[in-house]
Amino acid sequence: MQATANDNRSIRAAHVAESAHSGEMEGLSVSAETEADAECYISGDIDAAEVVARTRLRYGLS
Repeated sequence: MQATANDNRSIRAAHVAESAHSGEMEGLSVSAETEADAECYISGDIDAAEVVARTRLRYGLS
């Protein structure tokens, strides 16, 4: 059975929530820019690799 767009969106949203929670448990917070990237990921506009690339660029990581 093939996953639907809603299934994929739900899975991506769960990944984002788990990641945010993990960071919060470590005392970190999510920036507005990262939240915007997460929304693009959840909606399927970008993939996980693009989220990582944007985050690394934002914080000057190579």
